[in-house]
Amino acid sequence: MQPIVNFFAENQLLLLFTVIGLGYLVGQIKVFGFSLGVSAVLFVGIAFGALDKRLGLPESMYIIGLVLFVYAIGLQSGPSFFASFQKRGFRTNGIAATLLASGAIAAIVVWKILGISAPSAAGLFCGALTSTPALAATVETVKTLSTNLPSEAADLNANSSVVTYGLAYPFGVLGVLLWFFVFTKIFKIDFAKEEAARLKESGSDTILNRTYHITNPAIAGKTVGESLKFLGQPGFALSRIKKGEMTSIVTPDTLLSAGDQIVAVGTSEALERARILFGEESAMHLSLDNTGIDFRRIFVSHPAVVGKRIHELNLEKEFGATITRLRRGDVDFVPSPGTTLELGDRIRVVTRHENIDRITKYFGDSMKSISETDFLSISFGIVLGVMVGMIPFPLPHGMVFKLGFAGGPLIVALLLGRLERTGPIIWALPFTANLVLRQIGLVFFLAGIGTKAGYGFGATFQSGGWGLIAAGALITTCVVVLTILVGYKYLKLPMSAVMGMASGMHTQPACLAYANQQAQSDQPNIWYATVYPASMITKIILAQIIVSVLWIM
Repeated sequence: MQPIVNFFAENQLLLLFTVIGLGYLVGQIKVFGFSLGVSAVLFVGIAFGALDKRLGLPESMYIIGLVLFVYAIGLQSGPSFFASFQKRGFRTNGIAATLLASGAIAAIVVWKILGISAPSAAGLFCGALTSTPALAATVETVKTLSTNLPSEAADLNANSSVVTYGLAYPFGVLGVLLWFFVFTKIFKIDFAKEEAARLKESGSDTILNRTYHITNPAIAGKTVGESLKFLGQPGFALSRIKKGEMTSIVTPDTLLSAGDQIVAVGTSEALERARILFGEESAMHLSLDNTGIDFRRIFVSHPAVVGKRIHELNLEKEFGATITRLRRGDVDFVPSPGTTLELGDRIRVVTRHENIDRITKYFGDSMKSISETDFLSISFGIVLGVMVGMIPFPLPHGMVFKLGFAGGPLIVALLLGRLERTGPIIWALPFTANLVLRQIGLVFFLAGIGTKAGYGFGATFQSGGWGLIAAGALITTCVVVLTILVGYKYLKLPMSAVMGMASGMHTQPACLAYANQQAQSDQPNIWYATVYPASMITKIILAQIIVSVLWIM
C-alpha cells in the first residue's frame, strides 16, 4: 500500500483523474435504485485523503473547480431564478425558502445540543439537503473567516464542514425517498386518479393547433393587435388566416372580418380563450397545401438574435413570419412577444415558402455554433465575479466577511444570465457547453476538497460519527416532512407536485427520478423546475449565514 501512496503523492495529476474516474465508476453503482452519481467523487476523494495527508490535492485545484462550477450554474439559472419570483412562483418560492430556513434552524439547534463547531453545523445542513454549491460556499466562507488563524486551524475548520457533509449526505437522499413512500401510504395516494382529476380541472399542457371561424362582432373590423388587447396575456400564438380563397401569415396589423378562418396554437386552456375571442371552432382544418406557406424548425445560433425579445426582431414586417413554438432543452412551449431567445433554442417559424432560406440564415440554424464557447465572455464574467467576491463586508467584533470565490461569481453569473447579452457580448452559454463546464468544475472541486478533508474523516467519525449522522437525518426529516404537509394540506397540491417541489428544494435528481416513476406525469418536473433555482440560491445563502452567525457566538 505504501508504494502506491508514495506514487500518487508524487504524481498529483494522476491522483486527480484517478479520483475522478473511480468516483464516476462508484457513482454508477445502484443499491435499491439509489446511486451517488457525481457526488461519489467526493467520497472517493475522502477515501484517498484518509490514507495519507500527502494525498491532498493543491488548494488551487478545487478553487478553480469551484469558480467554474458556480459561474456555470449562475448563468444557467439566472433567467429562471428571477422569473420564479413572478405570480405563483413568488409565493411558492417564498414558502420553499421558509421551509429551507427550518432546516437551518434545526442545524443551529444541533450545534447547540452537540456542541459542534460552526463549520460542522453548516456542513451538516449542506449534506442533509444535498447541496454541493452550498458546501462550496461554506468552505469559502470558513476560509475567509479563518484568515487570522494559523494555517492548520484554518484547514481543520474548512475540512470539518466537508466531513460532516459526507456523513449527512446519504440520508439526505434516502430520507427524502423514505418519507415520500411513507406519506403516499398515509394519505393513500392513487397517482392515476390524482392526475386524471388534475387534467379534468385544468386541461392538458400538450400544445395543439385549432382553426376558428370568426363570428364575434366585437372584433370584426379590428386588427389582431387590437383584438388581443382584450385578453392581456393570451397564451396562444396565431399563425395563418384565410380570407375568402387567400391564406396569409397573421401579423398584428392583420384586419379581422366576420367569416375569416384563423389558426391558433397553444394549450387546450389557452385555446379555450381563443375560442371565446374569435367565436367558434371550425370543423375544417386550415391546411398549408397550395397556400405557399410553410414552416421550419430552426436552431437559434446567430449572435445577432441571441438575447433579444421576439417582438424586437420585427419578424412580421421583415420576413412576413411568425414563431408559433419554441423548444428549450426538453420543453416545448408557445412563446410570447416578450420571450427572450437563448442560444440553442429551437423555434418553429411559419412563413411563405420563398422566405424559408432567408429566415433560416437569419437565425443561424448551426449546430456547430451552439456547441462553441465564447471564452472572452466567460473570462470577463469570472473576473467580475472574483472581484465582487473580494469586496469586504464588516461584521461585529472587528471581523470581515467576503462573498469569496463562491458567492461573488455566483451573484455576477445570475445577473449576467438574466441579462443574456450586453451590446455585442453574449453572456449566455449553449446548454451543452454550460453542462460540460459545470461538470468539469464540479468534479475538480469534489476531488480537491475530498482529498484535503479525508485525513480527518476517520477521526471525526470515531469521535461522534453516528451522532452526526443522526443529526443530519433530523435536519433532512424536518425539511421534507414539513414540505409534504405544507404542500399537500395547505397548498392543496397533488402529491406528484409536492414530491417534485421537495425534490427541487433538495436539488436532488435521484428524488425527482423516484417521483417521476411514481407519478407517471410531468407534475414532478414542473414543480422541480419551479423551485430549483431559488432553492439552490437560498441554501447557499443559509449555509453562509449559519457559519457567519455561529462563528461569532
